[in-house]
Amino acid sequence: MALSAGLALLSTPTATQAATSTSKVAKSKKSTSAQKATQRKTVVVKKSQAKVAKAPVRKTVKAVSARNTRVKVQMAGGRTTSLHKVSVKQKPSARSNVIRAAIVHRPSMGETLGLRGNDDPLELNSSVALVIDQQTNEVLFSKNDAAVLPIASLTKLMTGLVVADAGLDMNEMITITGDDIDTVKGSRSRLAVGTTLSRGEMMHLALMSSENRAAHALGRTYPGGLQEFVRLMNQKAATLGMADTRYVEPTGLSSLNQSSARDLATLVSVAYQRPILRSLSTSPGYEVDLGRRTLHYNNSNRLIKNPDWDIGLQKTGYISEAGRCLVMQAKVAGRQLIMVFLDSAGKVSRMQDAERVRRWVEVQTGTTQPLARHQPQG
Repeated sequence: MALSAGLALLSTPTATQAATSTSKVAKSKKSTSAQKATQRKTVVVKKSQAKVAKAPVRKTVKAVSARNTRVKVQMAGGRTTSLHKVSVKQKPSARSNVIRAAIVHRPSMGETLGLRGNDDPLELNSSVALVIDQQTNEVLFSKNDAAVLPIASLTKLMTGLVVADAGLDMNEMITITGDDIDTVKGSRSRLAVGTTLSRGEMMHLALMSSENRAAHALGRTYPGGLQEFVRLMNQKAATLGMADTRYVEPTGLSSLNQSSARDLATLVSVAYQRPILRSLSTSPGYEVDLGRRTLHYNNSNRLIKNPDWDIGLQKTGYISEAGRCLVMQAKVAGRQLIMVFLDSAGKVSRMQDAERVRRWVEVQTGTTQPLARHQPQG
């Protein structure tokens, strides 16, 4: 009888055990809710295919593991970027073997400095803008034009200027080597190691399509080597009075390549005087014959093919620290203008800023109707 009672007592949960069980259920539900909230903020990545399944743009996450919080993401168009602040969680599923990586926004330097919060009469997207009449040096519009920021591939304009002024043989053949591979951002290139092109073709691709390996090869093969080339880039900047400018390499992949809108306007004005830089930077496209295949490159500036524009020289640029950048020399309403836009967010925002400035200048000269940024619907 006592034994039966004892067994019954053991099989019946005590008050403490019941409370513990209830607590575990509550924690489980809370954990499940938190997990669902996390899932809504994360990107699902199949480890076997190394592809993002539900990203708003095409992205491929490489080398992701539950222990590693440093990943590389391949953006649409072939560019890659490193994400240092990534929360990685392994989904408890033996079938799909899924890793969840929450991609953290990396602000540009201009955003960090608070420049993107500054308003301007034209409501531009760019943190920094400068518009100058090239012939009179009159400043038509300025916004944070003294700010010193990373300039990304705008660097290549100085690369081209140094090469052009050196009078080197543009027909000399240059071969892409392992030294030209990007180890700063991990960006990809269509120019494989071993590709051989003329110096002129390398210049063409660097200025027109912002080809990083081509730009690096131009500096690497310069008489005296890469270090001498970078020294000459800085020397040229100093000679031109570009006191806010510093270069550490010829591509712009390093965020240590920095300048101000004022300095860049000076660079554009000087570069415009070199016919080869005008011609190559404004070329709509170019085909590279590699024997077994042909690569077609397009201009990185879509305004080049726009009939409303008369562009004499241009260069685009982008790295996360610099945002979207653009410099141009263009004829607007009969005036030769130099435009500089730095740290713009969004792929087309810098082009939109250029369009808005063009229409604004046309309004000032009476060649078009007044602007209306916010058009009424219906």
